[in-house]
Amino acid sequence: MLARRVEDWIGHGHYDANYGNFQTDLYEQVRREAYGEDIGQNSWLTTDEQDRFIAWLDLSPGKALLDVACGAGGPALRIAGKSGCSVVGIDVHEEAISTACSLAAQRGLSRLAAFRVADAAQQLPFPDGGFDAVTCIDAINHLPDRPTVIREWTRLLRPGGRLLFTDPITVTGPMTNAEIALRSSAGFYLFVPCKYDEEIIAQCGLRLVVSENVTRNMAEIAERRCAARASRSSDLRTIEGDQAYEQQQEFLETAARTAREGRLSRFVYVAEKPR
Repeated sequence: MLARRVEDWIGHGHYDANYGNFQTDLYEQVRREAYGEDIGQNSWLTTDEQDRFIAWLDLSPGKALLDVACGAGGPALRIAGKSGCSVVGIDVHEEAISTACSLAAQRGLSRLAAFRVADAAQQLPFPDGGFDAVTCIDAINHLPDRPTVIREWTRLLRPGGRLLFTDPITVTGPMTNAEIALRSSAGFYLFVPCKYDEEIIAQCGLRLVVSENVTRNMAEIAERRCAARASRSSDLRTIEGDQAYEQQQEFLETAARTAREGRLSRFVYVAEKPR
């Protein structure tokens, strides 16, 4: 199936384009080559990594998960299917939520999973203590006020509930201005120093349970995704346009190189709300 032509790479244009073409054969082929198993992700997440994350969250039937910046919903739906917990996914992109709702129906998970448009940079429309877990995978860097965001997530957790998020642009070495510009070419990005996230977690009254460097996944996925796209460059250029295609390739090349060299790193954090 031929996807619609995409004119913009930057910001909403880039993400809406990806989500608008999400279920086409071409983009599914790219994801399969990049991730090994296509669960509908648009981040640096693999299924092996997600399985580790699920174990840390202790999810089961009767528990509730909020997935912030859920994208097209594939990872959240996999969690619902494996654990039996209920899932609410939120994302600012309408195309993403439309795709997520469609995937939930296709996978027979509409009873467990609900998706809605919401801006995670603002107060969220949920009551205090409404969730056993909150996740945000490779997207916290798009939210400008991290202390406010994590305080809001803390509000939503029940006592004993856990927050898990990955920060994929932690600065751990020298970066040129050109590299930063390429690495942040898809909208707003907040680059932070090492240990910054741990400090904010403590300030928000959460107990840190896990802090782990998971940069290797990012480097490998960026390399494989770039290669998968390059082998389909003619078709992708038709859909995205030459400029947008080339910008995304440069983005992926820069992400892979700076990760491999340990200069821009990805960390996963798990924190628990006191009982």
